[in-house]
Parts: sequence; structure tokens; C-alpha cells
Amino acid sequence: MKTDLIKGFRDYTGEEAEKRAKIKKLLIEIFEKYGFEPAETPVIEREEFVKGENKEDEAVSDIYKLKDKGKRKLALRYEFTFQLKRLIQNKKLPYKRYQIGLVFRDEPVSSNRFRQFTQCDVDVIGSSVKDEAEILALTKEVFDKLGIEIVILINNRKLLDEVLDDLNIKKNRKQILRELDKLDKQGLQKTQSALNKLGAGKLIRAVSQGEEYLVKFDSYKEVISLKEYCRLYGVKVLFSPTIVRGLSYYTGSIFEIKGKGAKETICAGGSYEINEKKATGISFGLDRISQLAKLKFEKEKYLIVSLDQDEEAIKIERILRKKNKIASIFYGKPSKALEFANAYDYGNVIFVGEKEVKAKKYKIKNMKSGHTKIFHP
Repeated sequence: MKTDLIKGFRDYTGEEAEKRAKIKKLLIEIFEKYGFEPAETPVIEREEFVKGENKEDEAVSDIYKLKDKGKRKLALRYEFTFQLKRLIQNKKLPYKRYQIGLVFRDEPVSSNRFRQFTQCDVDVIGSSVKDEAEILALTKEVFDKLGIEIVILINNRKLLDEVLDDLNIKKNRKQILRELDKLDKQGLQKTQSALNKLGAGKLIRAVSQGEEYLVKFDSYKEVISLKEYCRLYGVKVLFSPTIVRGLSYYTGSIFEIKGKGAKETICAGGSYEINEKKATGISFGLDRISQLAKLKFEKEKYLIVSLDQDEEAIKIERILRKKNKIASIFYGKPSKALEFANAYDYGNVIFVGEKEVKAKKYKIKNMKSGHTKIFHP
């Protein structure tokens, strides 16, 4: 029987798993502090529901398809947003929910792109520009707490459409915007060449003029308003007129978060429509941010070694746990106990033998320094 991993899937154990758990806990604390409530949804849905109206979306083409015993066409969820169509029924708006869980995409694999990954989303259904700013404030707080230096880029899809209208560019719009979105990855020369072939050679030069050119468009007022509300939250944002993101998805503001030390975007979102309601959301990829997060693991862990004194060892374990310490019992030889303590990062070892029980004194050995101190339970 083969037990090796399928390409694009990973196991997480030890400190790596602890780090991911710590990040999830932090995210939940911040999400709930901002008034978002949790939601859980099925991993498997009907294929037609998963595809939705965004069949042209690249992610939709990468869904995992399957059938059950009833031969129903099913699929694994590739994101959470489409499931909001069901969740928001009969909900009073604005509805603020967060969700953390696994999503799946049958797409090419790279060093930090997997086929199963953990997505951490917040969304406001029935949103306004004020909610957009608050979501960016939440985002800044998350990365501040994780010790990740970020740059928040914003743009507006409606503004891009207005620019294309102004330049009288009517054909190949989706392909033009796809090429524009590649500017930061493939550089100016390649992007300009591709746009020239599509009859949109003036586009980069036009948007690069900044406010002097863009101020005449109605949608630019939304950009100014978002920047102002972000200022009230103490959040610095940079307007970047060349970011596009999901063509079949976003209809208003777009957010892209870049982190120092990462080539790819580490977090992204924006405004879209769902059930004819304006909504705004942002998605944190746990796999990517865990690679960048600067978290310290200083846990006070105790390994209690029972030398045929199980009753007393259990008493000591319970005392330590009541004090919210991490404690486990090792039943076996002292030499094996020390190997175990080193393997699982137990910083303190307490030996419980007949002599110690009689004296009611227990030595705690610090595994890093080698020093000992007396413990009186």
C-alpha cells in the first residue's frame, strides 16, 4: 500500500502545525472583534452550484469533480463565496460572516501553491465603502499582529471600464485587462507589446497619468472615498490603476496585499455582487501567510516521568493543568523520557519516584539550561 502524498497535498505536524493553529486562533479573535460571525459549509456541493455563473473564471475550470452512489454530479468547493448565496437567504443585512476551512483546486503545483489549502475569509453582504475600509483596517491589524510588513494596493473595476470607454477601446476587453493585470509579473515591455497587439497601446500611458487624468471619471470618486475612510482607520493604501484580479467576479473596489519577502500576493479581495446585493470580502491564504509570519513559540511544557508512581504523577499532572500549564506523563525509563522530551520540545522534566513521593519534593530539570529547581505540589 502506497502512503506517499498525492502531488499538491501536504501533512503538517509539530511546530509547523502549531504555528498554523496559532495563526487561525489569532484570525478568529480579530474577525470576531470586528463583528463577524462564524459559518461552516459543506466541502462537497452540486457541480452546477459550484460552477455558478462564473464559468469563465480560471478557478472554476480547476474544480475537482466527483460522483456519489446516486450518480449525482458533485464537486469539491474551490472557495467559500459562492456558498454565501445560500447562507444569506433570510439574513438581515448587512450580514458579516467569517469562515476558515479547506478548499480544493486541481491546478498546477509550485513551491507555495497547493491543490488543498486553507482559506480564511471575511465578507460583508450589503456593504458600502465604509465596510471596505473597515475590512482593510482588519487586514492591517492581522498582519501587524503577525509581524508581516505589507503594502495595501487598491483599484476599482468600474473605473477601468470607464477608462476603456474614454479611450474608445471596445473589443477584447477581458483579454486587455488580463494583460494589464500581468504588469507587475512580466514587466512593462512585455505588457505594452501585448496591449499593442490588442489595440490598447494607449492604456498604460493613460492610467499612469494618475489623478490628473482619472479625476474626471465618476468611479474615481469611489477611490477617493475609500482612501478617506481608510485614513480615518489609520490605514495607508496605495492606488494602483493596473491591478484587475477576477474578471468574472469583482465589480467595484479591488484589494491586493503584497508582503515583503513574498513574490506573490499574500491576501486579496474586493467588492462584488451576490443575489443582487453589493458585497465586499477579503481572503487570507493560511499557507502563504504562515511562511511569512514571525511568531515565537515559548510554551511552558512539563513532562512528568512516572517511575512506578502513577497515582502521584497523575496528581502532579492535574495540578499543573489547573494552572494552565502544558503537562503530559511519560511511563517508562528515564533515558527514554529525556529523548522524548527533546523530540517534542518539553522544556521541563519532573521525575516522580518513590524517594520523591516520600519527601514530597520533586526536581524540575530545565532541558535547555540543565539547571534544576524543587517543585512542591
